[in-house]
Amino acid sequence: MTHVLTLETQLRLVGAALVAVGLLHAVLPRVIGWPADLAGTTLLTRQVASAHLFFIALTCVLLGLLPLALAPALLSRGPLGAVLLGGESVFWGTRWVFEFAFFSPRLWRGDRFRTAGHVALSLLWTWVAGVFVAALVHTLAR
Repeated sequence: MTHVLTLETQLRLVGAALVAVGLLHAVLPRVIGWPADLAGTTLLTRQVASAHLFFIALTCVLLGLLPLALAPALLSRGPLGAVLLGGESVFWGTRWVFEFAFFSPRLWRGDRFRTAGHVALSLLWTWVAGVFVAALVHTLAR
């Protein structure tokens, strides 16, 4: 019997989720109220925030396309796959750490919408980082 959620399938699902996260950045500023928050800042601050948002979105899409399109190659136990999976593991593992160590609970406690977002992102980054680490361990096992 084959398992539906093989490591390859998990990598592809993680890739699709990361592409979706990247695309979600197109509406994220309005959802979390950035236009009003940034209205009182300088033009430079608003443009830097917009540029960073764009590049975060692009990074999510590109880092998602890699496992979405190339999951078997990443798992082939070659050095390129190991390096790419190692990079994704460090990147998304660091994002997971930030969810708990950087963002203050004051941002979400007492607000149902933001609490739901924190819980959803905590689960998402745990899954994403976990899949990349599992794939890296698989790739390094000989």
